[in-house]
Amino acid sequence: MPFSPNPIRISDPIYDNYTFKLGFNQPLFTGFKLSSLKKSAKLNLEASESDYSKEENETKFNIYNAYWNYYKAAEIQKVIAQTLEQMGEHLKDTKNFYENGLVAKNDLLKLEVQYSNTKLMLIEADNYVEIARIAFNKSIGVEITSETKLRADELSINTEKYELADIIDEALKNRKELKSLSYRLEASKEGITAAKANWMPSLYLSGNYYYTNPNQRFQPAKNEFNSNWELGVTLSWDVWNWGLTSSQVSQAEQTKIQIETNVDQLKENIQMEVYSNFLNMNKYDEKVNVSKETLKQALENYRVTSEKYNTQLATSTDLIDAETSKLTAQTNLKNAEVDYQIAKVKLEKSLGRIIY
Repeated sequence: MPFSPNPIRISDPIYDNYTFKLGFNQPLFTGFKLSSLKKSAKLNLEASESDYSKEENETKFNIYNAYWNYYKAAEIQKVIAQTLEQMGEHLKDTKNFYENGLVAKNDLLKLEVQYSNTKLMLIEADNYVEIARIAFNKSIGVEITSETKLRADELSINTEKYELADIIDEALKNRKELKSLSYRLEASKEGITAAKANWMPSLYLSGNYYYTNPNQRFQPAKNEFNSNWELGVTLSWDVWNWGLTSSQVSQAEQTKIQIETNVDQLKENIQMEVYSNFLNMNKYDEKVNVSKETLKQALENYRVTSEKYNTQLATSTDLIDAETSKLTAQTNLKNAEVDYQIAKVKLEKSLGRIIY
């Protein structure tokens, strides 16, 4: 000390220091920022759950689509195999006719060419079945080399009638991706509130508990542990942060506008998708009816032509035409039936219905 002849010792130096601290900082008011962030997180969670449900339904539809395409390929293969067998019988009969001088060699050659062409069709049908089987295996998550086989009953067509206005309303209410965007839109509104919170003051309650050696609150300092605590309220307010808050608010508002635009576009796309699927389903429904009538006529024509050919009242060309018409009619019917089945479920998916 100045003017003191002898130094004054306040306390002895303590070289080892130990400090244990336990504290808390509890927000009391943050301009509704925390509550907005909590609501936003919950809304985004619901949006993610809707996205997951949509993807799950898409996977179900992909399995359904692969299943019926596999079924269609197998049925067409069966039709071609049966036609090839019938052509083989006709070819055998024609060879007998030729040996007995009842038909010209040209008629025999025409049937042999048609038989060879049908064998090529069967080879292609076999390949289509393999490709459809691989696609089906991938859709259900098994090895593509697995020998999966279908066990389906005869496909029955149960037509349903829909009112266009009703199904469009149903789609706008049920589509998961629209619900997801709606949740994200509400979350973006909470994001604006959270950004604006930085313009408001924040109030915190804080407290600390100390257990130290030496404890500076105790004088003179001693080489021993002592405890003390403190409790306080903190008020903070950023009066100026170089426009950071304004930029964050503007960004949050633009995010909201973008999501609103996406919602409007998605609604338009959903309406177009439903309308398109509705027209496709009706188209395939009509194709099924027309294909059934065509097949009846083709079967009757084939029966009559086959009987005439056996009595040599029809030429091999007539028989080939009848067989070709029958095969085409059978193939068209199988295609139309499966396409209708897929189009119907595709419409249901576009309405937001859960694929079974």
